[in-house]
Amino acid sequence: MASLFLPTTLSATSNSKTTLSFSSSLSSTPLPFRRIPISNPRRRYSSAIQSKIREIFMPALSSTMTEGKIVSWIKSEGDVLSKGESVVVVESDKADMDVETFYDGILAAIVVGEGETAPIGAPIGLLAETEAEVAEAKAKAAKSNSPAAAAPIPQEISNPAPAVSPPPSPPSKAVYEPRKTVATPNAKKLAKQHKVKIESVVGTGPFGRITAADVEAAAGIKPAVETSNVASAPVTSSPPKAAAPRAVSASSPAPIPGSSIVPFTTMQSAVAKNMIESLSVPTFRVGYPVITDALDAFYEKVKPKGVTMTAILAKAAAMALVQHPVVNSTCKDGKSFTYNSNINIAVAVAINGGLITPVLPDADKLDLYLLSQKWKELVDKARAKQLQPHEYNSGTFTLSNLGMFGVDRFDAILPPGQGAIMAVGASKPTVLADKDGFFSVKNKMLVNVTADHRIIYGADLAAFLQTFSKIVENPESLTL
Repeated sequence: MASLFLPTTLSATSNSKTTLSFSSSLSSTPLPFRRIPISNPRRRYSSAIQSKIREIFMPALSSTMTEGKIVSWIKSEGDVLSKGESVVVVESDKADMDVETFYDGILAAIVVGEGETAPIGAPIGLLAETEAEVAEAKAKAAKSNSPAAAAPIPQEISNPAPAVSPPPSPPSKAVYEPRKTVATPNAKKLAKQHKVKIESVVGTGPFGRITAADVEAAAGIKPAVETSNVASAPVTSSPPKAAAPRAVSASSPAPIPGSSIVPFTTMQSAVAKNMIESLSVPTFRVGYPVITDALDAFYEKVKPKGVTMTAILAKAAAMALVQHPVVNSTCKDGKSFTYNSNINIAVAVAINGGLITPVLPDADKLDLYLLSQKWKELVDKARAKQLQPHEYNSGTFTLSNLGMFGVDRFDAILPPGQGAIMAVGASKPTVLADKDGFFSVKNKMLVNVTADHRIIYGADLAAFLQTFSKIVENPESLTL
């Protein structure tokens, strides 16, 4: 569980096992409140409030997280909290995490409710030290929500709206109109066409602007209603304004009956952001056929021991990367690249509402059976949305396997911050001819690798894929 409950600067320097506690310093009343501004200098309240009421902040659960969504409050207002106790579940861009409190106290007020989002560092609740401060905390929470209540300010502004009603006094403005005539181009054209002195026309448009309807009324044309020029102008001018939205809606496709718009989840937003970011990287793709007869036989032998095909492919890719470190490298600034000292294989996993890539760290060093066990644990945590940030954002090479769904070949999109991603298709019986012209049927799968062309070249990928193919065709080496 995350231990990022209170100010982000404090959480960066302490973990869930920390012994640092403001509550212990509250025994001496003169100085304790001075520590709060250090953790969050933006908040400045009276010393009494600082020493008794603490703000619960939206924690930063990953390096890419800019805001968090409250999945659920484990505790309710009025509940007594103990240090280290889980209080709220926050959804980051990739996982749901329980967040603990650093202090003892009473959950006095919930500022951000379930299903709502808040930026990193924003207060999501208030923690009171004693029951005496609960009412004060609730008042403080209500005051903090007053900016939303500041919406009544438009009501004050709506009072000037009657001041907009003085437009009925354009006749008085007509005294000044001859010196400064404002008319639409169409009105000027009609005035010239019908020989109407535009200076004598009273405008009924915004700020006294003369419209085509005003000119037509002055010229005595039928569409104009002379009985009430001022009243008719809004009526005649409003249809054109209503027609404009119709023109816009006509240009956009009509919604399909029964359809509905669904906003992105936090995870879907993160995936979309990464996909757009990947477009800025110049990539290329190389495909390679791999004979899998030996691999299929090996898998049938180790499958009863809990080994998965994904673990076998991850292990084979890691062993090939050992011999071709440039494929495991990373370019982030476009000016240099980094040879990663660890081979961390990220594997794409589809979960409800999105996609995530759990990471198998040091896959080249782990035993195949331990690697399979580790992979199963990661998949369970991923589907429960319980992965820690380092378990999904530390990959140096990504593997995407759609072969298990019968897909024979596909191209994968390069994740930002990595040098290459491998797309593995299904193994299928294929008729092949040897060098002597004899035909045989063998199982073959197609492997496509997408790579960052700034640091990895065609020859690099070709050599890597040849090595990968040799390992797969001799899988017994995976258990050595």
